[in-house]
This record gives sequence, structure tokens and C-alpha cells, in this order.
Amino acid sequence: MINRRNLALVAFVVAVLTGCASGSAVVTGTPRASTTAEQVKLYLDEPSDFEVIGLVTASSDGGWSEQDSVNYAVEELKKQAARLGANGLLLDPKIDSSTTMGRSIPVTTKTIQGRAIFVNKD
Repeated sequence: MINRRNLALVAFVVAVLTGCASGSAVVTGTPRASTTAEQVKLYLDEPSDFEVIGLVTASSDGGWSEQDSVNYAVEELKKQAARLGANGLLLDPKIDSSTTMGRSIPVTTKTIQGRAIFVNKD
């Protein structure tokens, strides 16, 4: 029989493994028909011909490592950008971190930002 403490531990492990991210978007340009996250290409440098559709932000505290948290946040950024019709995401290289105590263990949240863009193809 599983006691409450073991059940809580199992719930915590499942939450960490599934990853959790939240995000938001602010339209600053002309939105287009929605795309999918898989269609959104990541850029660190500006492509030669693009239009900014909006600003996107995502945070995550899921995963086994800080890198996992960043990965979940990037996936959420891509989802937010896709909702605006972007085919590109120009990442801000700055990643914010904050650590809080959750049930006797530290939880680190990673927050990243970017610009949802539409890259004009030649």
C-alpha cells in the first residue's frame, strides 16, 4: 500500500519529468495564420529579410536540470510564436533565473524572451 508521503514523491517526480512551461505573447506587428511549433526556426542572429510579428516570453521550472528548464521554455516560446503565425523566433541571448524553495528543495525557474518573426523567403 502506498502511503501519502510516497504518493507525494511519485507526483513530484511525474511533474518534474513532464516539464511545465508557461508563456505569453504581445502582438507588435501583423499576425499571420497560425503555424506549428515545428515550423518555427530558431535564430540567434537576425536573418536578412524578416518582419517582427510580436514579442514572446516563456518560463519553466520543469526538468531534471537547468538545461531541461531552458529547453521546455524554448518549446513554449516556439508555441507562442506559432500562434502568431511566425516561421522564425529570434532568441534573446539573456536567460533570467530565479530560485525559490518548494517543499524543502530549491526550484529554479528559467525565463527567456524572443521576437516572433516572419522570415521572407527568396
